Amino acid sequence: MLLGLLAAAGAALCYGVSSVLEAVAARRAEAAEGLDPRLLVRLLRSGTYVAGVAVDGLGFVLSLVAVRSLPLFVVQAIVAGFLAVTAILGAVFLRMPLTRADRLGIAVVVGGLALVGASATEDRSVDVSDLEQWGVLVAAVVLGLAAVPLARLRGASGARALGAVAGLAFGATAVASRMLPGDLSPDHVLDEVGPLLRSPATYALAVAGVVALLTYSTALQRGSVTAATAPLVVGETVAPALVGLLLLGDQTRPGWGPLALLGFVLAVAGAVSLARHGDVQPAPPATPA
Repeated sequence: MLLGLLAAAGAALCYGVSSVLEAVAARRAEAAEGLDPRLLVRLLRSGTYVAGVAVDGLGFVLSLVAVRSLPLFVVQAIVAGFLAVTAILGAVFLRMPLTRADRLGIAVVVGGLALVGASATEDRSVDVSDLEQWGVLVAAVVLGLAAVPLARLRGASGARALGAVAGLAFGATAVASRMLPGDLSPDHVLDEVGPLLRSPATYALAVAGVVALLTYSTALQRGSVTAATAPLVVGETVAPALVGLLLLGDQTRPGWGPLALLGFVLAVAGAVSLARHGDVQPAPPATPA
């Protein structure tokens, strides 16, 4: 369980760093018309964005370790703390000073995560049916289809709508990761290639990941990063937590249910309050001498 908690904290750190890098790159890129996959192609030409995706990838690996050993509500609440990391990094490296409200938000996140972490227990092994795995894949496809008309919205409404879709898609990647079959430890993962290729959860993970990256990158161009990130945090935490509790056998330590709920609410609310620190503006071009 300790390994899972450390992995989730490491994932939050990675996502905090990557969110700053990706926000800068998305604001510099040519704006996309609608939901245009070519936006990702353009962004991949940016070293800043590639660095952000690389750190994202490390964060995903760490979150995969976490969701295989801890309840989803624990992992997703800790991962939502990436906005506290972003706020601190912004204050230190990007000259974005923390206000009193920001410091309060960080304190609320830390307090909420302390309660969530204390309530955690080892994940129970629950058999997942093929129907449930197909359900996650269908959900990922539906999110991608829903994003097409939503991408036509402009301004803050478009940023919020696409941010919400991105959050649900990121949540779907967490659920799909939990449903992957077999032992995925480094010593055994090669033995699981066959079952992984036959599992709908594998394809749900891939589809949801692409939908999440594309919709969030597009949302960053529609309006403020605050508008895009606040609904993302809610979507990627609440939905997987409910799935874990209702379908995947997640539970807290005996008697810790109310405190776990309080910690979860505090962590998410504090993270949403810190979404303003995603509003990273690229450096203005130098004026010629």
